[in-house]
Parts: sequence; structure tokens; C-alpha cells
Amino acid sequence: MLDPTGQLHRQPHLDRFRLETTADGSQTFFSSEFNQLFHSHFGAHQEADAKFVQVTRLAKRAARRSHLTLIDICYGLGYNTAAALTAIWQANPQCRVHWYGLEADRDVPRAAIAANLLNPWPDTVRQMLTDLADAETLDRDTIQARLLIGDARQTITQLCRAHIQADAIFLDPFAPPDCPQLWSVEFLTNVARCLASDGYLATYSCAAAVRSALIAAGLQIGSTPPIGRNTHGTAARWTPDSLTPLDRRAREHLHTRAAVPYRDPDGTDTADSPPPPPPRGTGAIAPRTHNPLEKTLATAARCPCDR
Repeated sequence: MLDPTGQLHRQPHLDRFRLETTADGSQTFFSSEFNQLFHSHFGAHQEADAKFVQVTRLAKRAARRSHLTLIDICYGLGYNTAAALTAIWQANPQCRVHWYGLEADRDVPRAAIAANLLNPWPDTVRQMLTDLADAETLDRDTIQARLLIGDARQTITQLCRAHIQADAIFLDPFAPPDCPQLWSVEFLTNVARCLASDGYLATYSCAAAVRSALIAAGLQIGSTPPIGRNTHGTAARWTPDSLTPLDRRAREHLHTRAAVPYRDPDGTDTADSPPPPPPRGTGAIAPRTHNPLEKTLATAARCPCDR
């Protein structure tokens, strides 16, 4: 239930979330922990479709495939998956989807359902995602799904060990300065291990540090169209086929200090991890590579593609 201020009440797990309306009229939550929206303020639904579903060409591939495998990293409210399943089954109602979602907080998808935020999508999709949020597993004729709750740095290793090969990966954490642990070379290398040889990875981020990390993971990168702004997202594949090349400015940006990627060798650092002291007696400042998840690069600049 909403009061006149837009606050959610009478459901304890909703108290942490505040509804915000984006430019396309769709709603999303505001995260007080990360101090940002869960989706682009230019349009939550538009972002899900244009930045993730269209970029990974799911409808086109579903039309000629009997099954597809998807990984949704930072599942959140479920918009990217709802849009993906809708597109897939509109193209081919018989396509069986093998789906894996990574999410740190099980209350987020449950709160989205309680607030009726999945209602714009078909009833079958909404009901499936409602059941998934409750049971965290689903096995139906057209979908087999697992929602893995926990630190994505650990849950992604489960998919690596299971040799999951995804046709599409949605990479949708909070912005790199606030959640750098899910944009590190080490994490994205594990993500890349789960990408099929002809698969697509899509993310809203155009940050040079993110693009450098994807390259370090062995992937080719390209630009994706902007949504209501001048900044682009990023697509990645094992080969450059079907990728839109970066423009000159974006290529040059990859040779600046802003492109130094985040590092998290042990998979345990946080955005607030303090840097280690410099070697004794040297008076030196510890280099960035020794401070894996420092919130910002030397310029302390936030990428314009951040939400």
C-alpha cells in the first residue's frame, strides 16, 4: 500500500524501498544503501528492453532455437528477465529457457512483486517470476530457473563449476564507484567463463574501467545505443561479430588512467576496503593495484553512464 508520499507500508520487507517514477512512466526503487535508482531515470522499462534484451538479440535467436540459457546478474526487481522472457516467448512460445539469477537481497524481487511492479508484463511471466521469488527455483515446460541468493562473487563460481554456457548475460550491478566488487577483472573473468562461444553480454555501463576489465577477461567489446542520454552501454562477445565499434573518443578513453580496472584478487574486498600501508621506509604511496576496490580512480570522476 502506498501513502501520498510514495512510501510503501504495512509490509515489513518493503520499508527499505522507495518508489520513483522514471522518464518513460515506469517505476523503480531507490536504494538508500547505494544512493541510486535500481534503473536508469531515463526509463526503467526502456532500459530493460533496449540495453539488455535487444542488445543480446534474444527474440531473433529464440525464433530459430529450441532452448536458450540466460544469466541475470543482480536480478533486482526482475525487469530485465521479465522483458527477456516476454520477447523470447513472443518469438517462439515453445522455446525452453534455462535461467540463472544472481541477487544479494531476496527482499528486492519480493518487494517489486508486492508493489505490483511486474504487472505490465504478461500474466504468465508475472506469475512465473512471483513463484520464483518465493521458492527461488522453478521448473515448468518452458522454463527451468534458479535464483541464487548471496554475494555474486561466490554464486558465479557455482555456475562456473557447473559449466553453464549462457546465450545471454545481463550485467546489471549498481554503478562501479559504489559497487566495484562486481566490476573487477576477477569477477568479470568468471562471468566470461559462463558465456557461450556465440553468446552476448550486455551492460548499461560505458565506464572505461569496466570496458578494460571485460577486455582483460578476454572479451571483445562494442558500444550499444544510448537511452535518453548521450552515453552508450557496452556489449561483449568472444568475437567482434555483430558488435558496434567504439567511437574514437571511447577508444582513446581506454588509454587513460580512468581505464585502470578494479582488482579483487581474493574476492573478498569491499568498496570501503582501506589501502594497505606503503612499504616501510619508502615513503611511497601504495599504487592502485594494491588497493583493489578503492571507490574511485585518481580523477575521482563518476562516469556519465552511471545511474
